[in-house]
Amino acid sequence: MVQVFFVREGKKICIPEGTTVLEAEIQAGLKPDAPCGGAGRCGKCLVRIAGESSDGNADTPPVRACQTKVTSDILVDTMISHKKEFSILTEGYLRPVTYHPGLLVHKIQLDKPKPGDKRSDWERMLSQLAKEEPAALPAMQPQIRPEMQQETQLEMQPEIEPDSQSDMQMAETSGIQPDRALASTLYERREETAVWYAIHTEDEILDLRREAGRVCFAAFDIGTTTVVGYLLDAEDGRTLAVESCLNPQTQYGADVIMRANYALEHGTEILAACIRTAINEMLKKLARKAQISTEDIFQVSLVGNTCMHHLFLGISPASLVHAPYTPAISRRMTLRAADYGLDIHPKAQLLMLPVIAGYVGADTCACLMAVRPDQKEEITLLLDIGTNGEMVLGNRKRRVACSTAAGPAFEGAKITCGMRGAAGAVDHVFYEDGVWSYSTIGGEPAVGLCGSGLIDLTACLLRAGKIDENGRLESGQEDPQTFVLVPPEDSGNGKGVYLTRKDVGEVQLAKAAIAAGIQLLMEELGVTEEDISEVCIAGAFGSYMNPISAGEIGMFPRSLTDRVSAIGNAAGEGAKLALISLEELKMADELADGTDFIELAALPEFQDCFIEQLGFENAGD
Repeated sequence: MVQVFFVREGKKICIPEGTTVLEAEIQAGLKPDAPCGGAGRCGKCLVRIAGESSDGNADTPPVRACQTKVTSDILVDTMISHKKEFSILTEGYLRPVTYHPGLLVHKIQLDKPKPGDKRSDWERMLSQLAKEEPAALPAMQPQIRPEMQQETQLEMQPEIEPDSQSDMQMAETSGIQPDRALASTLYERREETAVWYAIHTEDEILDLRREAGRVCFAAFDIGTTTVVGYLLDAEDGRTLAVESCLNPQTQYGADVIMRANYALEHGTEILAACIRTAINEMLKKLARKAQISTEDIFQVSLVGNTCMHHLFLGISPASLVHAPYTPAISRRMTLRAADYGLDIHPKAQLLMLPVIAGYVGADTCACLMAVRPDQKEEITLLLDIGTNGEMVLGNRKRRVACSTAAGPAFEGAKITCGMRGAAGAVDHVFYEDGVWSYSTIGGEPAVGLCGSGLIDLTACLLRAGKIDENGRLESGQEDPQTFVLVPPEDSGNGKGVYLTRKDVGEVQLAKAAIAAGIQLLMEELGVTEEDISEVCIAGAFGSYMNPISAGEIGMFPRSLTDRVSAIGNAAGEGAKLALISLEELKMADELADGTDFIELAALPEFQDCFIEQLGFENAGD
């Protein structure tokens, strides 16, 4: 065994000799950034290393943590600024809907039992609840036969209240099963008229309280790169608190294929525990912000792409990496949250929205819930450009979806100076009258390029004639194959911010995948650009991206740029809708079932279409 001391974090860990520094970081709980999954290709996991007796690492050249094995006790400088704040999009477009949640809180006045009433405390409670709130509890309504309707009107025994016999029939025909723990609490106050607050769904009593207290929901959008959580008040559906974080699974790879392969090699437990721990940490933070207990959270809805969905549930993603790339589970599910490690109310429910296809997940279904193209005559194009890019084209008559592997470049994974949206990331670039300028997130000194800045810079270089139609870069600077936007002396990293010819090639691959997907969806639906009335772009990248720049590089047709609207974190809004409206939750099934899926790679014309979209033929027009 050898010791590794992480200087900035103040953590020491003992590991077997021969373990890589990246593996040591993971074991120490540091959540390192490893977009290539430890393959040694991206160079994003650089660290400085010195022997245990060294008095500092500043002059030591950086090495790749994933390729460096520990053979003796060492000091490691991860070179990570822990003050770095990532810009994670939490707001989105929420349609107005009637507030009708599937989780309800009702006040019950339960009288003490009368002589001759043989019903149990549980039956009396259900009967009273069904009597007071019949519309809210369809599962409690009796299946009354015609002859039973006559029987219920017969005169009852004098010692039993007039409605008690029909009440008993209600309880006996109810779908609500007795709960031993809750039933025993009713006995504590059976000798008096007691007030109880029942927290329940259509078919289950989750808790009985003497005081109403605050009852809450939580909605989560688990993205490949980021996780966003919302805490909602069950009384009126308003948002009480919001939390976000980077998805800690990024330490096992930037995209879903890398993570799926990691799960196949090492098992799903590591990745499942990783994201469940992150969700629990966010739940605690949300509860603290709202000044409630985590046991006041009774329902959690969760959306994510199919791989994130499967990994959270602990399901092997094997079916997603082998043809025909189908999900292991796709239907909407209501599960017990405690069974999946969520530390909230012991009987809280976990709502998993339906998955559309292998690479069009529950997050896309949630986006459809937010936008509802099924209610429109006009053709809508929905794009969710993240690490995994999905798109849906259609209207109320028909909808077609596909997925493209476009995201990693726009998340910075394959770009030399690429990074996620954080303080110091160049988010916009401008070129006017031969003058270059830029802006950064937070106004900090530039340290890298995030996705929106990458698109802007590429478009500006095309406009300036420094990139030709084939993607060849001639910068006119010292290295013609590199364009330096921010020189080292003006940057916040001492290295500068620049774009290379290889980076331009990555942009071409990413934008061509998206453009080809749009083209083939239009052909499948039999529509043209003129038929598309609106382009809804979901996700953080879509919110910060300049549509004009995206059109200039050919990510989508230029004619659509004036029809683009950013809808923010629509997946998160869809997850909220699942909690605040039972009708919307059930509609998710129809949205998923009614959306056709095209496997682009299986189309004979995809390769030719993709190659056609690689160039910049219309640059500078």
